[in-house]
Amino acid sequence: MSKGRVLVAMSGGVDSSVAAALLVEQGYDVVGVTMKLFCYGDDVPDRPCCSLDSINDARRVCVQLGVPHYVLNLESAFGRDVVDDFVSEYSRGRTPIPCVRCNTFTKFRDLLRTADNVDAQWIATGHYARVIDGELARGVDRSKDQTYFLWGIDRAVVRRMLLPVGHQTKAETRAVAHRIGLEVVAEKVESQDICFVPDGDHTKIIRQRLGADAPALARGPLVLSDGRTVGVHDGYARFTIGQRRGLPGGFAEPMYVVDIRPAERAVVIGPRDELLGRGVVARGVNWLVDAPAVGARVDVQVRHRARPARAELVRVDGDEIELALDEPVAAITPGQSLVLYDGDRVLGGGIIEAARRGLPVLAA
Repeated sequence: MSKGRVLVAMSGGVDSSVAAALLVEQGYDVVGVTMKLFCYGDDVPDRPCCSLDSINDARRVCVQLGVPHYVLNLESAFGRDVVDDFVSEYSRGRTPIPCVRCNTFTKFRDLLRTADNVDAQWIATGHYARVIDGELARGVDRSKDQTYFLWGIDRAVVRRMLLPVGHQTKAETRAVAHRIGLEVVAEKVESQDICFVPDGDHTKIIRQRLGADAPALARGPLVLSDGRTVGVHDGYARFTIGQRRGLPGGFAEPMYVVDIRPAERAVVIGPRDELLGRGVVARGVNWLVDAPAVGARVDVQVRHRARPARAELVRVDGDEIELALDEPVAAITPGQSLVLYDGDRVLGGGIIEAARRGLPVLAA
């Protein structure tokens, strides 16, 4: 007897393919769907989620599994919600994460809408994360955990999610692919770049959208925090907080990008101690559990690969929060995600607005 219909988002990579296969084995009525987003054409190398070859790979896997496969055209929504935001954020001197925007505003919303249209009770993806008692939790394989990118989805969506590969390691996922004969994807290379930036040069999409004379791509000063000019750069959009590459030498200690000031077209550099923050403000907060009270102790993660840091929630003001960090954290970057955890449980997250050099005070 079927466990119910599940709509599986299939990118053409090994993770989503194995997710679909495991759900077939578990007795679900599986329907595969691939989302056509943005970057399709001869200039796009084959990679999971972004090429016509990957769409064909997803279709081949569905044929092998004996399940239907459909393609959703989401180019318009993706361009509006993800690409336009990406360009806007860089023009403001920030460093966005398009995968978070895509998951929040494009993929899961449309996946759920399609699931309802085909009477699917469940939706599934190949993300390395878990749903435990209706709550989002880190994947078993911490080196592949993707919850950092999933904090923005709706709480109601989590309760309908199935995440089969989140309960295993990447090596185990590839082993499953070989076991069931999915050789077309079993050893497929993972995509590490932004899907609509196939060569890693994000300034190209900024130039296409804003023009070659956009302020974010114009020459400007490299300055120290005291205002002294120590060089020039070719566009502040080429820099992010914590970056060392492309900075001048000749200093007594290594220098990093510590601030970006779009109004002055200035990139501020300084030693590592100027990178450290004791507090962080985030906006656009989305809670995946009941919001914790001011004074709550949490783990926070400010970058995908960053080690979680202990912190105290000191202010909640609508969709804006502020946290005091137990220890200084380096390179807290506006535009990146701040995700809050209680152990493996994902409490919620938001977009980093600012770092605080000093320790924030608990709100009354």
